[in-house]
Amino acid sequence: MSSLPATTLEDMVRHAFAGARGRVSAQAPLGARTWFRVGGPAEWLFQPSDAEDLAGMLSRLSPELPVIALGACSNVIIRDGGLDGVVVRMARGFADIAVEADGLVVGSACLDATVAEHAAQAGLAGLEFLAGIPGSIGGAVRMNAGAYGADIASVLDWAEIVTRDGNMLRLGNAALRFGYRRSGLPEGAMVVRARLRGTPASPADIARRIADIRAARELSQPVRARTGGSTFRNPDPEVSARKAWELIDQAGCRGLRRGDAQVSEKHCNFLINLGHATAQDLEALGEDLRQRVTQHSGVSLHWEIKRLGRTQGTPA
Repeated sequence: MSSLPATTLEDMVRHAFAGARGRVSAQAPLGARTWFRVGGPAEWLFQPSDAEDLAGMLSRLSPELPVIALGACSNVIIRDGGLDGVVVRMARGFADIAVEADGLVVGSACLDATVAEHAAQAGLAGLEFLAGIPGSIGGAVRMNAGAYGADIASVLDWAEIVTRDGNMLRLGNAALRFGYRRSGLPEGAMVVRARLRGTPASPADIARRIADIRAARELSQPVRARTGGSTFRNPDPEVSARKAWELIDQAGCRGLRRGDAQVSEKHCNFLINLGHATAQDLEALGEDLRQRVTQHSGVSLHWEIKRLGRTQGTPA
């Protein structure tokens, strides 16, 4: 970006936001929005009013400018140098939930746990697993989030997206090409709405299942700490029969620290900010874990948490 004249960049940004109804902020702090409470600012933060507002901005945005969507920021490390270009954050215009006879149509900004609660109140079973996943529906679709024996791929009928060039599309489950903790969303596309299937059942039974999931999560995970969910994906079964936390534990890394970044002693596939960790501390600790696990077991762990942006001091 720095190779282009500043006036040209300003013109491109001004053109992209011309007519936008949502909120635009320059050099917007992001760290406080993330679950880790770390990270630098967004060069430009855009909170669109609705899907049409988002599509209009993207249709006017020069392909030379980077753009990325952020949701609840539960499984992301934003690096200390911040994010260049335009950061899109879905908010109230993407938080509607409509109950249907056999499912829910939900906005991408809806928290996973909120969707689980609405499904329970509507007497729709099959979405209880969402109560155990921190984050929002947009991110859940993008990464095929899952827990407690289910995932998004098993319940999603379709997702509505806005492509990088501003077109709005509805993609069925097969078109999204789900895999373990991944989807085949087009490059740069942003989820705005999704339909999730449910099966009619007793609301009381569903509520009990959600309560069991929350109790199990509270017992096994550091849910009250500044954390970001599972740090690494579990290895493919043909690579290792052990889960990521087992490999980390067997490599002697439980409780390992780097500054105020720590491997959770409760669940060692979770990193924790003890109070004053930087994004660099957390990422470096994660890379240290990967190296130690490889040396101990020969297994290479792959990040599940997304690491975005520039390190402190790196030119834009």
